[in-house]
Amino acid sequence: MIGASGFVGSHILQELLNRKHTVTAIVRNPEKITIQHPLLTIAKGDVLKEEVVAKLVKNHDIVVSAYNPGWSNPAIYNEFIAGTNAIRQGTKKAGVKRLLIIGGAGSLYIAPGIQLIDSPGFPEAYKPGASAARDYLKIIQEEKDLEWTFFSPAIEMNAAHAGERTGSYRTGTDSPVYDKNGRSILSVADTAVAIADELENPKFLHRRFTAAY
Repeated sequence: MIGASGFVGSHILQELLNRKHTVTAIVRNPEKITIQHPLLTIAKGDVLKEEVVAKLVKNHDIVVSAYNPGWSNPAIYNEFIAGTNAIRQGTKKAGVKRLLIIGGAGSLYIAPGIQLIDSPGFPEAYKPGASAARDYLKIIQEEKDLEWTFFSPAIEMNAAHAGERTGSYRTGTDSPVYDKNGRSILSVADTAVAIADELENPKFLHRRFTAAY
């Protein structure tokens, strides 16, 4: 798993370990992972280099990428594209068949032909990262060799809802899943549940999906 020390990645890591999966956490800063678990291996690696990725993911069943260069990183657009592409190519080079990429909600369609990122009021600070994820979705949709899945979180998936794990959610594909109040919301803990469920029982191979309450 790549990006296991991040906001979303750390919750996915914990969910997978709780389900007794063997996980290799590939991170830039291993000291950020404080979990000690017999099924966890921590590996330091530069995911901008596909040869490094290939070496670290070899002999694994699935690669999960929660890679994010950092929302405040002025180079987030280029680094997300370059890093995620290196992850994809490294995964193929290693002979791993399945790749799940955590993208963004910005590319979800909130109306016919209108994506969330293009709607009025979309935060300017998030546009470079959201644009990168949107553009990479187009790239991965052309991928023929891997059994890929692209996950777009709920529109409201943030720290305010970090702790609640209900194990319940609904899924969609290219449009947000809204609750009865017209909100697309999911805790990061339940986001991890949705991703772990897809890894165990794939329903969205060669597709994008989203999840919310």
